Amino acid sequence: QVQLVESGGGVVQPGSSLKLTCAASGRYAMGWFRQPPGKEREFVGAITLTGDKTYLPDSVKGRFTLSRDNTKNTVHLEMNNLKPEDTAVYYCAADRSIVKLPTAPALWGQGTQVTVSS
Repeated sequence: QVQLVESGGGVVQPGSSLKLTCAASGRYAMGWFRQPPGKEREFVGAITLTGDKTYLPDSVKGRFTLSRDNTKNTVHLEMNNLKPEDTAVYYCAADRSIVKLPTAPALWGQGTQVTVSS
């Protein structure tokens, strides 16, 4: 059974950076979602299986970057200039299709909390 395990969440001050890591037990297109308190889950970014392309929504473009290390089956979400509105549970997701991933990924991690507060 494929597993996705997130790590790297925590409490940081506004303007800080944080790097989340997702370790997968297989090779997939991978991405991240987040769910702020009291709100719907939203797409944060995706990266192709080879890592040659990334997709990020305008809400995080320029502050968040995605990368992956296929030797370790890990994907990283690097978040810079964090704002209080970035506070959310961040979920890793995976799918064999990069097209499906932003809307209906097949696999989910358990989530990791990111809190941005002064």
